Amino acid sequence: VFAAISTILMFIEMPLPLMPPFLKIDLSGVPILIIGFMYGPMPAIYVTIIKDLVHMLSSQTGCVGELADILVLSSFAVVSSLVFRKNPSQKSAALSMAAGAATITVVGSLANKFMLIPFFSKVMPLEAIIDPCHAINPMIDSMDAYVLFGAAPFNLIKGIILSLLTLLLYKKMSGFIRSRMS
Repeated sequence: VFAAISTILMFIEMPLPLMPPFLKIDLSGVPILIIGFMYGPMPAIYVTIIKDLVHMLSSQTGCVGELADILVLSSFAVVSSLVFRKNPSQKSAALSMAAGAATITVVGSLANKFMLIPFFSKVMPLEAIIDPCHAINPMIDSMDAYVLFGAAPFNLIKGIILSLLTLLLYKKMSGFIRSRMS
């Protein structure tokens, strides 16, 4: 059920203002974080993989974006759920998601530097990636600048948005989540 919800949410993408046009936020991480809170990191990773395998059927990134998404959301779920499950509380949920948001900022930056940009630069000139970003943010003039001023802030913002939405749901579902913790 969580994989189905997460899959549907992944198809609803929203661009962020002042961000490169191809970086879009989806809310598929919210059910992943909730299942991580309930059952731990492995079920959250399974949901992430199922969601991304389904999304690969309509991939516009040659499946590299989905592989990066598996790394990013899995790292978020693992860190968040492990921190949360040590002391399940609303405060712990907030701290765990702050740690998770920091983690996806780093993991997302590394995935962009070592997976996404190298892949796309093989199928298109690097300028086709950097120029649209530079038009929005003049500080983005190279791959490293893209990672620092594009990918890192994007993943931090994504982590904050997913965390806030998950916290709102956690408040409503905290009793249910605690009753399902295994």
